[in-house]
Amino acid sequence: MKFGAIDIGSNAVRLLITNVFETETGPVFKKSSLVRVPIRLGEDVFMNGFISEEKQRKMVQTMGAFKLLLDVHGVVSYRACATSAMRNATNGEELVEEISEKSEIDIEIIQGKKEADIIFSNHFEEHLFGDRSYLYIDVGGGSTELTIFSNNKPVASRSFRIGTIRLLNNKVEAEYWEKLLKWVEENTKGLGKLDGIGSGGNINKLYKMAEVTGGEPLRYKQLKELHVMLREMSYEDRVIKLGLNADRADVIVPACEIFRAIMKRAKIKDMIVPQFGLSDGITRLLYEDYTTLA
Repeated sequence: MKFGAIDIGSNAVRLLITNVFETETGPVFKKSSLVRVPIRLGEDVFMNGFISEEKQRKMVQTMGAFKLLLDVHGVVSYRACATSAMRNATNGEELVEEISEKSEIDIEIIQGKKEADIIFSNHFEEHLFGDRSYLYIDVGGGSTELTIFSNNKPVASRSFRIGTIRLLNNKVEAEYWEKLLKWVEENTKGLGKLDGIGSGGNINKLYKMAEVTGGEPLRYKQLKELHVMLREMSYEDRVIKLGLNADRADVIVPACEIFRAIMKRAKIKDMIVPQFGLSDGITRLLYEDYTTLA
C-alpha cells in the first residue's frame, strides 16, 4: 500500500510517496518517490508578513501537480502539513482555502509542538541509550524546534522563531538568539553526558558531506570545519564545486551557525543524524491510522 506526505516548509515544498509492506516482523517503509519544489515561502513571509501573489500562484500549481501524482500513484491516504511560513503569513489561511478549492488538497497548518510530535512518531527514541540524555534539534527555514530527552522520555520542548531564511534576511535579533541559548543552558543543566539528534535537510546534507560511515555521529569538530569551509566559499562555488542545489547553497551556512551555537552552549560533542523528517513522521501516522481503521 502507498501513502502520501506533503511537507510545506519555509524553504521548499515536498511530496513523499512511500510504499509500506507488512511483514511478520512489522511494517517496512520504502520510499517510492520524492518531489521537492523550492518555492521559498519564507522569503515573503519573514520580510513582508504575507505570501505574494506570485508565490500563491506557484503554491496552487504545485499542489495541483501533487494531487495528480497522488492519484497516479494510487495512495490509500495522504496528509499535507504546513509549518513556520504558512503559520506566520497573514494570508496563510486564505491560501489554504484557495488550494482546497482549486487543487482539492486540504492543508493543515501546524504549530511547532505539533511538528515535533509528528517527527517523533518515527519512534527513534526506542533506539536511544536509556542512561544518556539527548537534545533533539530540528532546524528549518523559519523556526528551530528543540526537545530534551532523558531516560527515553521527552522532558522539555520549545519552538524558537530562528531559522535559516530568517537569518539570511537578518530577521533574528541578538536578544532572541540569547533567549534560545539561555533556554538550552538552563534545561540541560545536570543531565550529564548530552548527545545531539539533528533533523532537517541541511544537517542531512552536512552529514553526507562529512562522509560519516557506519551510522557514526557527526562530531562538533567536523561540523565546525564544514562551516568554515562553506562560509569561505562563494555561493556560486558551493553550487558548482560542491554540487549543492541552488536553494541549499545559501541556507546551509546559517544552518551550520544554528547547530554550532546550540551544540556549543549545550556542550554537545556528538550529533546523531537519523535522516528522517516531517514527511517520514506523517507517513508513519498515516499507516497507523489506516491499520487501526482497517
